[in-house]
Amino acid sequence: MILILLGPPGAGKGTQAQRIVEERGIPQLSTGDMLRAAIASGSSLGKKVQGIMDRGDLVSDEIIEQIVTARIKEPDCKKGFILDGAVRTVGQAKMIDRVMKKQKRELDVVIELVVDEEELVNRLKRRIEETRAAGKPVRADDNEETFRRRQAVYREQTAPLIPYYESQGKLRKVDGMGSVAEVAAEIDAILDEFTAD
Repeated sequence: MILILLGPPGAGKGTQAQRIVEERGIPQLSTGDMLRAAIASGSSLGKKVQGIMDRGDLVSDEIIEQIVTARIKEPDCKKGFILDGAVRTVGQAKMIDRVMKKQKRELDVVIELVVDEEELVNRLKRRIEETRAAGKPVRADDNEETFRRRQAVYREQTAPLIPYYESQGKLRKVDGMGSVAEVAAEIDAILDEFTAD
């Protein structure tokens, strides 16, 4: 079971990914984690990544491709995995397709959490109010301006993945505005179709 969760910031991807990891025993692969693991390994690729990040440069898609290829060959990925943050643009989606093809594997499904952006902004405002009311500090990135900027970046860069995966017949939509349990039930129904055989 190899899947991607798509949706704008605040849609609940992280919450659902964590649940799938725990319930289905497949790892969540995030680009950031893979880069940190490569550096920690002390490998020649890790040293190369360290140098790039120390200079403050972005790691190229070519290096990301090498890191993803190495990571999905590890034993814990045998049953499958969730790609998290590794696919933010159509260029990266094509790279992932190449990696999969070389490994004779295939992406099973892309689940889009469909949400109402204005309602997400309202949820954020409520969360900030509740945090303040509880006398706790509000996270620096928990503000409407930053949130709306992240939404805009998603629409520009990541939303084009929706027609890309739709054309491959891999896209499934889930109503992301329900409760965590309702969204989980919809996702599980889709995942069960792929694990039934």
